[in-house]
Amino acid sequence: AGGSVRAAPGRRGPALPPEPALLVAGALMGAGDVIAQQLVERRGLRGHHGQRTLRMMAIGFCFVGPVVGGWYKILDRLVPGATKVVAVKKMVLDQGGFAPCFLGCFLAITGATNGLSVEENWSKIQQ
Repeated sequence: AGGSVRAAPGRRGPALPPEPALLVAGALMGAGDVIAQQLVERRGLRGHHGQRTLRMMAIGFCFVGPVVGGWYKILDRLVPGATKVVAVKKMVLDQGGFAPCFLGCFLAITGATNGLSVEENWSKIQQ
């Protein structure tokens, strides 16, 4: 019921739809790039780099959504509960452990998709 297209375990059925978090991550990454190009860089519609926006959306769909979504599932298993103390523990683990690793990977991926060499990419990450 409810229009679900998920097949029962072990049975063949229709393809599973992507998790909504992946779609949201890609859409937000694309929207963020449009905002950056139009409001921050003031490129205008004629100067908008559509390929850049598509690359950012792809990074959101293929990297940010799955990695962050997976991390939050792990974090919920590591620190169960919904109290203020639990929230602080999760924040410390997230910002102290996950965020630095994620940011390094994200910068490396965006640099590579923008055509930076390994040396240029590493230099930019160190900055």
